[in-house]
Amino acid sequence: MARRPLPRILTDSAPVARGREFARSAADSAADVFHPLIMISRGLRRLLAAGRRRWSDTPEDRRGTLLFMAAGSVLAVALVPYGPLLALVTVMGAAAWAGRERPAEEPTGPADAETDRLRALYEALVPYFAIEGDPNPLYAHDGDWESVFTDYEFDETGRPSRFTLKYPPYFTDGDAASRARIEQVLHAKSGRGREYHFSWNEEANQLTLSVLPPLPTDIAAQQFVTTHGETVLGFTDPDAVQRTLPVAAGEETRDEPPVIWRTGLRSTEPHLLVLGRPGAGTTTLLRSIALQALFYGDVLVIDGNGTGEYACLAGRTGVMGVETGLSGAMATLEWAAHETERRLITANRARQAGRQAPDDIRWPLWIIIDRPTALAHLAAAEGREDPQQLLHVPLRHGRAAYVTVVVADQIDSAGMLSEPVLTHTRARVVLGPAAPEEVEAVLGAPPHTTPAADVPPGRGYARLGSGPVLRLQVPVTPDPFDDATSEAHRQAVLSLLPERAAGVGAPPEEMSETIRTADAEAAGAAEAGEAEEVTESVKNAAGAGDTAVAEVTADAEDTAGTDRLAGTDRTAELEGADEEADEGAVTTAATDPDRTAAPADPATPSASITSATPATSANAPRTTKAIGVDVLFGGVAPAPSSAQPAPREATVPSEHA
Repeated sequence: MARRPLPRILTDSAPVARGREFARSAADSAADVFHPLIMISRGLRRLLAAGRRRWSDTPEDRRGTLLFMAAGSVLAVALVPYGPLLALVTVMGAAAWAGRERPAEEPTGPADAETDRLRALYEALVPYFAIEGDPNPLYAHDGDWESVFTDYEFDETGRPSRFTLKYPPYFTDGDAASRARIEQVLHAKSGRGREYHFSWNEEANQLTLSVLPPLPTDIAAQQFVTTHGETVLGFTDPDAVQRTLPVAAGEETRDEPPVIWRTGLRSTEPHLLVLGRPGAGTTTLLRSIALQALFYGDVLVIDGNGTGEYACLAGRTGVMGVETGLSGAMATLEWAAHETERRLITANRARQAGRQAPDDIRWPLWIIIDRPTALAHLAAAEGREDPQQLLHVPLRHGRAAYVTVVVADQIDSAGMLSEPVLTHTRARVVLGPAAPEEVEAVLGAPPHTTPAADVPPGRGYARLGSGPVLRLQVPVTPDPFDDATSEAHRQAVLSLLPERAAGVGAPPEEMSETIRTADAEAAGAAEAGEAEEVTESVKNAAGAGDTAVAEVTADAEDTAGTDRLAGTDRTAELEGADEEADEGAVTTAATDPDRTAAPADPATPSASITSATPATSANAPRTTKAIGVDVLFGGVAPAPSSAQPAPREATVPSEHA
């Protein structure tokens, strides 16, 4: 017997789907039509529930008075014209407002995991904040932690990112050791791997902990918007300084808070000391300072490492020399000491005569020394004087003579630095990973942040004089001759380097003419088959040029020796010049007519060191890339010089030319 098929209505699903869609549309239409009625009904139910709660909360002795007032209100509404209608409209409006759909209320207060963290912090602080005999202890085991934490925030991982806690008034918050114990406990309980900042409010007995974001490491070397006498050491936190600078980071431009070091006559910290571990970025900072100083002054570099990190500066306009050996460093530092004396004496005579100091005196001179302790080792091995002792005059009298000294060394060799270096360098920078005790020993004050877990190159702390300790990130300024340097950073550094000096590394004019003539003869002789004879003439010309250079060098050394002998007689005059420069006194020429005479010419240690003095004003920038700082900061920006400053080379007598 064959099986009969099922009815079509049971096998075809299209009518069922259409029925469901029709029912859904009808339900939505009905909800839209009856939505006001549903809302008013829900509101009446909520109003009745609120009235019932109010009646149950009212004491029994006051319920009669409440009924009497309700009955009086109903009677008054009934007697007022259109009163019942107005009362009905009012009740419907109140019911509609009470029955509206309200957004879901977000849970207030911390979650369970966040509550556990705050309770753990509270219990960890009990042994440090609780004492016996306190009648109303703020901290106690199984106490109320909500009364301690007044403000708290958490990050995505559930760890606290910021909170403020109260501590008892009898806690010794003025003791550094007591503070350090509390900060260590909070650092461990809040989660390691982050950098925290602690702000103590002794007046309100409150401690605020906040997580610091990492400092930007994508800012490369560039021309910063600064005025004369300002040097950007790096960048710090936004709330640490009251100034920002526009910087280019990649393809975007943004504002970053800088750490600006001011030098010159009005500076209270005219010299800088940089300490750090190997690879921390001390050489990078010195290279960044040198590139900024070349825009408004001359630079003298002494590389104690001898690794050629400053080879990119050699032969550039404004770079007076890059010394890597002990003999060259000693001669250069001796010349710098005599140059400082000459500047002081010349400035003092100008003040006594009632005139402004000459432009070559007001043109800044920067002495940048990397690893002086390495040179001290070599000097001790050879039985010679410590080169750091030659820095006494530039460090002590450099501010009045527009001479700035920057010293960098390893933090492990800080004990070998001389007393003048440690005394006169009031601007300090510590780079690389360092313990809080080491940072405090160098800067003179402990940092208010915990050590960072991951320290990139150029990361550290800075303190200018007696100011606060600031976090610091040095701009990326690598050696452009290093193969590991990226092309973008290499071009950024090369674009800041001035042009090469015209006379640096070039032979004398007569020697050049002789060599050019010999080269022409060699070219002609090569065609005629007389190459051997002309080659001999080229060698003779080169020998004549070497003899001329040797005579120039000997004459310059004789001049430097004469000036060193005369420097002893000028010691008393130097002391008086420095005292009057510091006090800012100006006397007339009639007081001492003999002291208004022109100063002696400065002596140079060798013919390879040149002094590029400005051709116009001492405040004019070296290049034409001046930025409108007068528009940004309201100051008077020096007008850019239209011509490059003429280099002042060592004077060569005519008989040695």
